[in-house]
Amino acid sequence: MKSLIKAIAVALVLAAPVASFAQSNQPLTREQVRADLVQVEKAGYSPLDWMHYPDNIQAAEARVAAQKGAAADTSGYGSVSRDSSQSGQRGE
Repeated sequence: MKSLIKAIAVALVLAAPVASFAQSNQPLTREQVRADLVQVEKAGYSPLDWMHYPDNIQAAEARVAAQKGAAADTSGYGSVSRDSSQSGQRGE
């Protein structure tokens, strides 16, 4: 009987991190959606401009993402190099 209780206790201890990890993907709240809308509107999106809808919201979201990316890079090491090179072939 004691081994059964120990087994259940071990199972609960191992399952606790999995349960807490599963709850990290919650849906957005109304406040978060409103805050996102305000950010996109500040970046130039107008909900009244429905004639250019997909293009204007995508452009505004790209501006917001660029602002967040620029604000997040405080490492001081610069950006990632986008250059490519080939090796293993001799240039002639």
